[in-house]
Amino acid sequence: MESSKKQEPPLAREGEAERATLSLTLALRNGRKAGISRTAKVFEMFEAKIHHFETRSATISKNVADDLELFVRCDVLGCEVSSLVSSLKSVAEDVKTNREERAPWFPKKMRELDNCHHLIPKYDPDLDHEHPGYSDLEYRKRRTFIADLAFNFRHGDPLPRIKYTAQETATWREIYQKLSSLYPTHACKQYLDAFNQLEKYCGYQADCIPQLQDVSTFLTERTGFQLRPAAGLLSARDFLASLAFRVFQSTQYIRHSSSPMHSPEPDCCHELLGHVPMLADKEFAQFSQDIGLASLGASDADIEKLSTLYWFTVEFGLCKQSESIKAYGAGLLSSYGELVYALSKKPEYKPFDPDVMVVQPYQDQTFQPLYFVAEHFEDAKAKLQKYALQIKKPFPLHYDPFTCSIEVLDSPQKVKGIITHLKEELKNLCHAFEKLS
Repeated sequence: MESSKKQEPPLAREGEAERATLSLTLALRNGRKAGISRTAKVFEMFEAKIHHFETRSATISKNVADDLELFVRCDVLGCEVSSLVSSLKSVAEDVKTNREERAPWFPKKMRELDNCHHLIPKYDPDLDHEHPGYSDLEYRKRRTFIADLAFNFRHGDPLPRIKYTAQETATWREIYQKLSSLYPTHACKQYLDAFNQLEKYCGYQADCIPQLQDVSTFLTERTGFQLRPAAGLLSARDFLASLAFRVFQSTQYIRHSSSPMHSPEPDCCHELLGHVPMLADKEFAQFSQDIGLASLGASDADIEKLSTLYWFTVEFGLCKQSESIKAYGAGLLSSYGELVYALSKKPEYKPFDPDVMVVQPYQDQTFQPLYFVAEHFEDAKAKLQKYALQIKKPFPLHYDPFTCSIEVLDSPQKVKGIITHLKEELKNLCHAFEKLS
């Protein structure tokens, strides 16, 4: 993923209404007789979605047996908040309300990724005069055709298969041969292991551009990740949200033949040669998903920080292996020039530190003057998870790997249910360990 510092404001999603979340407390005189019923009718009249409804005996009351205090947490149309409060004051006393900050929309089910397709036209060949394909009408027409396949894709559809032209295959061949000659000395061990497997089982070769469906099947069998077609450079929020579900949004068009060693935007060479091999590693796959999970419901400011963190890790990350520095970032592993430069003595290196990385300016036009070096992926993952805990959200979230869905933990019962399941899993693992011992 490449990310512009100036992100476009997120667009409204289908089915997303302008609603507000309220926490209300109020007192009911003779609540047990009629107060609760009258109050409930007010909420019903405003079509409020009740998340929590709790009653208790009034703490200060002359008639403790009948007087109640009521706490309600609900969603209501934003334009009707004041009317709701006024109506409640007609049936209750001491009405107090607190309007909670509402988190930006985010997908909770994998099929809702159909709404995560907003593009940043920063490098669009139809708009960017500096793009290598700007003056090539046939290339732009081809790009539009492939982009339309992605726009029309819906969750559950078979991934589109592209019949690549001889020129497109020739561009791939030149890139493949030149980059693969560098990998043995410049790429990390995890990348090399996966790349060998991709060549053996998934059709990775110089004379054929792999199809997304074949690669997606390969990834799913190894780490649970799957591919989804993307029409171009996605907004940071939409792209990161997909990672939360172990879905990687991948372009299928290829860079212009006049500039085979560099692309100003993601293309299939960047995705297939840069990202895919690393997503086949379990540790790195978890790291990628953790960034995605941290993005769900985050503010625009935190999304920008996470996209910067993504830039310095998944795109341009380096790590230590066997007393040497190796590349694991996709932006490096799909760019011959920067891969050579990154492991030369020219750039500056700093240790992996999310707090420093998220505020570090980066270059998206030239080589990076600075790279961050991780000790190993397990250490990087632990530091990322610690950083993610600092991101303020109105609610905690949980990813359910069985249903591939996100659950908002807005009640103690939901948390207890997850804990019970984890205890059962731990019990089974302990039993298996005892038998092996």
